[in-house]
Amino acid sequence: MEQKSRNRDLTVGDPSTALWKFCLPLFGSIIFQQLYNIADSLVAGKFIGENALAAVGNSYEITLIFIAFAFGCNIGCSVIVSQYFGAKNYRAMKTTVSTAMLASAVLCGLLMLFGLLSCGTLLRLINTPEEIFPDSRLYLDIYIWGLPFVFFYNISTGIFSALGDSKTPFLFLAASSTANIAVDILFVTALGMGVDGVAWATFLCQGVSCLLAMTVVFSRLKDVHVAGGYPRFSFSILARLSAIAIPSILQQSFISIGNVIIQSVINSFGPGVIAGYSAAVKLNNLVITSFTTLGNGVSNYTAQNIGAGKLIRVRQGFRAGIRLVWILCVPLFLAYFFMGNTLLHLFMDQPTAAAMDSGLMFLRILSPFYFVISAKLVADGILRGAGMMNKFMIATFTDLILRVTLALILSKTVLGSTGIWCAWPIGWITAATLSIGFYRTGPWGQDDTKMTIRS
Repeated sequence: MEQKSRNRDLTVGDPSTALWKFCLPLFGSIIFQQLYNIADSLVAGKFIGENALAAVGNSYEITLIFIAFAFGCNIGCSVIVSQYFGAKNYRAMKTTVSTAMLASAVLCGLLMLFGLLSCGTLLRLINTPEEIFPDSRLYLDIYIWGLPFVFFYNISTGIFSALGDSKTPFLFLAASSTANIAVDILFVTALGMGVDGVAWATFLCQGVSCLLAMTVVFSRLKDVHVAGGYPRFSFSILARLSAIAIPSILQQSFISIGNVIIQSVINSFGPGVIAGYSAAVKLNNLVITSFTTLGNGVSNYTAQNIGAGKLIRVRQGFRAGIRLVWILCVPLFLAYFFMGNTLLHLFMDQPTAAAMDSGLMFLRILSPFYFVISAKLVADGILRGAGMMNKFMIATFTDLILRVTLALILSKTVLGSTGIWCAWPIGWITAATLSIGFYRTGPWGQDDTKMTIRS
């Protein structure tokens, strides 16, 4: 095969250098990816009003359920393609791509049908206040029509990552997310649109990003020549994809459902606390999603090296990953803990005292524990890349169950909404202990072919 230099073999060279060069563009990509939703909240809060900010934030927790499925498809495709790429089995690699695309199209169609029929019910279930219900419903309806863009963009970026190319999706996102901010402001200020303008801006810019990513990824795969062609669909590969994707989907779905339950508890404290949480959680999600994406990079690195039978590099990659995320934790912690007031004002023009107090308390309670959750997510990346999904899910569900249960209990005490925020660090500490413990049980001490993938 004539291999393009844009693809990076993560099984050779210094592990720390290889992982850092691969992961840093991923970090940049997720920053721009998060700008989509941050821009929605920022424009809604600044140019429409606090209720619009609350409506977008309220809807966001439900959109995460749909994103969970796209994320699972991304991880499943990325890990299996990485393993075949590392093993130099390019025929199976191309079959994996086409199988993932077809299966994701069917899944996306089913989710769109479900969403269009049930979004109103979901909003009622989380106790959405009447004053923000119409805007929440409008935002969700438009978002669901754009689900194909979300799915196929995620599949495309998963393929890029599997081939060791983290720069191309970064360039797409940098351009499209910057455009999204401009289009948000144009639709709301110049055209006089409300929450629907924010939603349509995101729809259009995500669509452009998706189409560009798919065009380039298919062009890249066309350069991978396979003698005799390859099957466009394989049930055995679908089973391998599902073995990685389904646990990831379940993980993200249950986290999203847990967040919806927590959102319903927050909604009982009124629009002010909802708005403060909506602003603060966007900032928090920027950090957590960034660390998760870096963990996905560790998954690609792990999968390629397992495919090549180089297990000792996995341990070296874990150490490099921890150094990377902890270096990033320092400025993020300092900014959120000491400059939270300034950051929250980016989303709210004239915030109420309840909105500011709840947002600041959320950031100050969670930000010191970013060092803990980032270490967990690096360990999770190793577990996913190695196919150790049972252990990965145990740690994740422990975190979720603790956070939801404690949020429900502590919100009823004198702590009030502050009790909800306290549930996060407890869940993170427990889950990090489990994930890192599971990582330490892996066979990373020496090169060993017993984990090499099936050809």
